Parts: sequence; C-alpha cells; structure tokens
Amino acid sequence: MTTVDQPVDVLLSDGSTVGLRPIRPQDAPEIVAMHGRFSERTRYLRYFSPYPRIPERDLHRFVTVDHRDREAFVVLAGDRIVAVGRYERLGPAAPEAEVAFVVEDAYQGRGIGSVLLEHLADAARRAGIGHFVAEVLPTNGAMLRVFADFGYQVQRQFADGVVHLTFPIAPTEATLAVQRGREHRTEARSIARLLAPRGVAVYGASATGQGVGAALLGHLRDGGYPGAIVPVHPGARTVAGLPAYPSAADAGVAVDLAVVAVPPDAAAGVVADAAAAGAHGLVVISAGFAEAGPAGAAAQRSLVRAAHAAGMRVVGPNCLGVANTDERVRLNATLAPVLPAPGRVGFFSQSGAFGVALLAQAQRRGLGLSSFVSAGNRADVSGNDLLQYWQDDPGTDVILLYLETFGNPRKFARLARRIGRDKPVVALASLARPAGPALDEAAVSALFAQSGVIRVDTVAELLDVGVLLAHQPLPAGDRVAVVGNSSALTGLAAAACGGQGLTVADGYPRDVGPHAGVAEFTAALAGAAADDRVDALVAVFAPPLPGQLTVEEADFTAALPATLAGGKPTVVTFLAGRVPAGLPAYPSVEEAVRALGRVGRYAGWLRRDPGTVPELSGVDRAAGRAALRGDAADPVALLAAYGVEVVGSVPAGSVDEALAAADRCGWPVALKAAAPGLRHRLDLGAVRLDLADPVALRRAYADLAAGFGAQVLVQPMVPPGVACVVELREDPAFGPVVGFGLGGVATELLGDRAWRAVPLTDRDAAELVDEPRASPLLRGHRGAAPVDRAALADLLLRVGRLADEQPRVRSLTLNPVLARPDGVSVLHAAVGVGTAGARPDTGPRRL
Repeated sequence: MTTVDQPVDVLLSDGSTVGLRPIRPQDAPEIVAMHGRFSERTRYLRYFSPYPRIPERDLHRFVTVDHRDREAFVVLAGDRIVAVGRYERLGPAAPEAEVAFVVEDAYQGRGIGSVLLEHLADAARRAGIGHFVAEVLPTNGAMLRVFADFGYQVQRQFADGVVHLTFPIAPTEATLAVQRGREHRTEARSIARLLAPRGVAVYGASATGQGVGAALLGHLRDGGYPGAIVPVHPGARTVAGLPAYPSAADAGVAVDLAVVAVPPDAAAGVVADAAAAGAHGLVVISAGFAEAGPAGAAAQRSLVRAAHAAGMRVVGPNCLGVANTDERVRLNATLAPVLPAPGRVGFFSQSGAFGVALLAQAQRRGLGLSSFVSAGNRADVSGNDLLQYWQDDPGTDVILLYLETFGNPRKFARLARRIGRDKPVVALASLARPAGPALDEAAVSALFAQSGVIRVDTVAELLDVGVLLAHQPLPAGDRVAVVGNSSALTGLAAAACGGQGLTVADGYPRDVGPHAGVAEFTAALAGAAADDRVDALVAVFAPPLPGQLTVEEADFTAALPATLAGGKPTVVTFLAGRVPAGLPAYPSVEEAVRALGRVGRYAGWLRRDPGTVPELSGVDRAAGRAALRGDAADPVALLAAYGVEVVGSVPAGSVDEALAAADRCGWPVALKAAAPGLRHRLDLGAVRLDLADPVALRRAYADLAAGFGAQVLVQPMVPPGVACVVELREDPAFGPVVGFGLGGVATELLGDRAWRAVPLTDRDAAELVDEPRASPLLRGHRGAAPVDRAALADLLLRVGRLADEQPRVRSLTLNPVLARPDGVSVLHAAVGVGTAGARPDTGPRRL
C-alpha cells in the first residue's frame, strides 16, 4: 500500500525508475511548475481547453484530498513531479469515481499512465469503489490506449465531442495478465541496460594500480570490452593507461553503467555524478553497507533511494559484479580476472565471495556462460529480475541460481513456473530456516519442485546439473540403460538409479567385461542409444588391468560419440581418457546418476499438466475478513466464508452443562478434553466417542475431568473415517504454504506431511492428497472402502484460497478431518492471527 510516508519506486517501460506517492498540499508549487512545462496540446487534451495557468482555487483542490473519496498520486523523477493521476467519487458512498491523469511531455510514452491506473484502481477498490469513468477527447489516442490495453471491459459512448468510458476495476485474469506482462518487460529491459552498456564508468580505481577498483578496471579492459571505459578520478589524468576524468560526464561519451568501488560515505557523490552522465545503473562492489550493521543498512537505503530517484537500478552493494560473454559485448565488470568461455547458461549468485568460486568451478568444468550477475546484499536487483531477463534472452538456455534468501518468494515461484516451461531453472538454495518448528528438507525440496525448479544441495551438484542441461537433451522418460566394462561400476550405477527415481531399463545393466575392445564397447553403447526401451544412458569405463586387452593403447573414449546419434541424454564416468566435448563427465557413477535423476524429475514436471487455479463456489472474502476482526478470530465463521463447514462443538465446564449440550447437539455425542493439543488425542484417552445416553456421558465426563480438567467439548457424532490433518503456515522463505497428512502419533513423529505453496492449482491439491507415505490408507488399504479424495482436494483448495486472500491468518490447523467415501467432516479448527503477512506479489507494480 502506497502512503505519503511510504512512497514506492516503480519501473517504466524503458527500464528506468521513478517514484510514486499520494499527493500532499506542499506539492502545490511543483504542480504549478509541471503545468508550466506542459505543451499546449497536453493541456488541451487533459483539460479540454488551453488552461494556461491553474487558478488558486483549483490548485488547492488538486493538492488537497481525503485519500478515500478523492485520491491523487504524483510521479516523481528525482524531486520533480512529472505526472499526476486522480480519482474522485461521484457522490457520497457512490460505487463509481471519475479518473484522470496527465503526464509531462518529456515522460510520455514510457508507461506512466498504466502505472498510475494500477495504483489508483487499487486505492479505489480499498475505498469501496467498483467502477471508474473517464472522459477523453477522441484525438487523445494515447489515453484511449491506456484504458483499452489494460484488460478492463470498457464501455464507450460518444457524445458532445467526448468519448465517455466506463469500466469495472475489479482485478481479472485479463488485467492480471496485462499487469504481469508489463512487469516482465520493464524488469527485463532494466537488466538488459545493465548487461549491454554503451560505456562504463569506473569509480574508485587508483592511479597506482592497487586495490579493488584498479582490478575491476583491468578486468574490464583486458576482457576486450569494445565500448568506452571511463576511469573517474579526482586528480589523475590517466589510470591504467586510460584517460581519466574528474567526472564521468566530462568524458563526452555515452555512459550507461557505473562500476563503483568507493567507500560507503562517498557513494552519494558517485550516484549524483553517474546520474549526470546519463547512467542507467550502478554495480556497487564496495562493502560496508547492510552487512556491516545498522549504520551500513541506513547508508544502503540512502544509496538505493538516490539511485532510483535518478532513474537508475543498483546491483549490490558488496557484490562480485556483472558479466556478459556475448562477443558483441565482452563485459567483465567483476572481480574475477578470467571468465568462463561463452556459452548458453545464465548464472546468478547472491553471494559476492562465493561467486568467485562458482566462476572458477564453471571454467574448470567447461560450463560456458551467457551472462553472470552477483547481487551481493541484493538491495535492488534480485534473482527475480534476472529470471525476467533470461526468459527472453536468446543467448540463454539454462538458468543457474545461488540463493541465500528470497526477496519475494511468491513472485519467484510464479516466475519459475512460467520460465521453467521453456528454460530449466537450477537453484542451490541454502535458505536460512527459522528457529522452532519449520519445514524439513523434504518439504523445502517439494516446494521448489512444485515450481519446476531443480533444487541441488552443493556447488558440485549445481554444476553437474548445469553441464548436463547445457549439453544434452531432456529424457523422454525415466528408463535408463547402464553400459560399462566393469560389473562393479555398472552395479553401483544401477543401484543409484533407484534412489534417484530412475528405472533401469529391461536388459540392463550391460557389462561388456574388462576384455572387451573398443569395437565391442562402441556397439554396446550404440545399441543402447537406439533401444526404444531406453530414455537415457549411463556410460561407465574402468581402465583394464595390464594384459587384459590385446591392444593396450586403445582409446575407449572414441566409443562415446556413438551415444549422441540416438539423441538421448547421456552421462559418463570414465576413469581413463578425456571425454569428448558435449558429453557430461563425472568423477563417480553416483554423481552422474544423481545429476540425471535431477534432470529426469524436471522433465517429468514438464510432461505433467500444470493444472489451473479453479473457481470455487461459496467463497465470501468480505465475510472472511469480518471473522478476523480484532486480535482473535472466529474459526467457524472464517472457514464458512470459504465453503468449509466445521462440525459444531459446545464447551462445558460441568457434567450438567455437558448433559445440556448433548441434548442440544443430539445423541449420540463425543466428549473431548478442551485443552489445546488434546482434542484429537484418542490415544491418551482425551476423547470419548459414541456416548448414547446420560449414563455413559456422566461416566465419561468423570474420567475426563479427573485426567484433564473440568473443561470439555461436546460434539455430535459423525460417521467414522480416516483421520487427516490440514495445516497452513506462513513460511519465511516461501510465504503461505498448505500441508496435508494423515492423523496419528506415528505420522506426526515421522513428519509425514506434504506441502505446497499458495496459490494452489487443482494439480497441487491432488498431489498433496497422494504424496504422504501413509496415503494408501485413503485408497482402500486392506479391503477398506476408498475415501472421497476429490473432497479432500477441494478442502485443500479452499484452505489455499483462504491463505491467499486473508494475510492476517498466520496459521491454521484442521485436526482431525475425517475422510469417508461420501465426503469429509472437519471436527476442529484452530486459527492463529497477527499482522498481515507480506504479499509483495499482489497489488500494483512496485520495486
């Protein structure tokens, strides 16, 4: 939510940044100044008259709003207002408001109108306004396109020489698609401007050639960058053999990128100087910012604010730099002296120091890169920005990420789901987990897999998978042929396949034996590559002992090209000889099979229908909000708002109250200890079932009161079923996540829960039901009747929808949920509420 005290930065269509905030009375002079910069045409199109100056009465009304019935947002380039948009409600409590905006001539055509419309519509919806109306001159084609291109269902009428527009402002799939399409294009363009600069200014390079700045300058120069390189130095005339200037603008060349290696207290001057030279972005190598403590964090916030105000984006601070291996660019603005060879892999590293090791390992493994970005403290540019850029980059086929945190987990999941359909995303994510109850590693991996991300655990795995994806096709299935000349190695490979979800194809492993020559080995590999029962190959070779072969110097690597003819992915473990380029080689069969298994699971994800987020009947979002008023929540009312019925229960503090409650509920009843954590503990004797009369209830109450206290719950009996548990948590890395498992102490002890991130698709819900290890109990174990799994999936979808729409719900537990052949019964619900959880991937666009 944008407020006067909390302005937001937004990206325009050219990738530059501006600020946006509500108008305030102090803006009057700037509004007059902006009006004075308008062309006559802009004034006429906005006000339908020449309107040469703003009368004092109109000016006061323009800058004075109540932020409910009347709202206005200004767009700022630096300290200068360059656009204003407003709405005004058409009468007290009216559901309609008139909307209008105007953009200074120099900033027209850069997407400001659509950004203003997004923020105005969001503010209007929160004020209870459902429709906008607008009046536009027919000659104002740009304004008409803003409304027409947004995805709203616009009704037009032409009268008195004016086009009258009316449209609902509730978000729809169409408007959301338009908004996210614009987000994608603007973020991709902002990164493209950083990775293909026409000129680079380097701040902090010493004339002595010592220090970080000098190293950066040397790497940039020696890497063959063809554009202008401008060392900025207060006194030296040359630095590293290049002409130096006291200011980047003094060089008289186009400078798009500033590489910064100066102390934090000098950063403000660098931002101003780079902005004056027309730079689009900063790569801040310098340390001493947020990682150094509160003072550094304040300096970092100031740096980003100043850069955004000047229209620039920031990589870093405390980063390794950026690189682009494209032959037309050859940009090495990093601390790595030598980059890996050009290739088709995009590489993002959040850590600066770790990035050096990553680049060195990539070079050693022969993994060619298209571009590389180290984000360091990730004050602005993040992995999500790079995903947007790499999605459309024709030079990138594979994306590798090293992540320590998620800036916006919901956005990451959304982008990965979309991008992963075209380009594989591999992530080494050492995410910090919170203290206390947290998702286990299996759950975290499942959440990554839900978005199609190939999660790995080590740097070696990251590169293992990257090399395989960069050089080999995806497998069409999970059937693997293992071919080798060592029974020990082929046996190890075959055993490893089972642990990676791979199936050894019929007729394999095939051991040609240590006496086989090159021709026999080649024939075995070629036969496996052509075998219709095989989707992927594992080739292993151990050097024969002396005297085992008639031709001792035979080159067995010559047999490997035969595997390429079949067009099937192949991984190789050769303990002798140099494997040809294009075939991923691994030092052990376990590593080879593990990489193949990771890629195979990704290929399986691609083959599966991704599902859709379905429409759900009986959902009342407003009623859900009403159930959350204050510091507590009404779980029954909250769930009812999402179409989930909770079987009622009546509290009782004495046996007489329990008897009266049973009469109201209807016999037979269940009696439960009321203390949290005991209401489902049949194993502890805290639950008594099927009490058919007052005598049985009195006896059960006496037992419960003696063991667990006087407070009990009385609940009508429902038909028996398989006990299940549904959970909702707010995970610090993934945001709201929904969990499902079967009830019982054993499954709780084993952590037998499946998890998916919100929003849930119908596919996600079905997989949640089937994923727990105890799920066979739901399908009719040992002759039992199968339960209604579709009803369970529907329940999960409704909990996911609740999580998506009610950010104040921080936790939710439905336990037990009884699943039966004829549906489900929710017997108890517990809700935890708090301040609204962050939902940065919803609402109007902002950085």
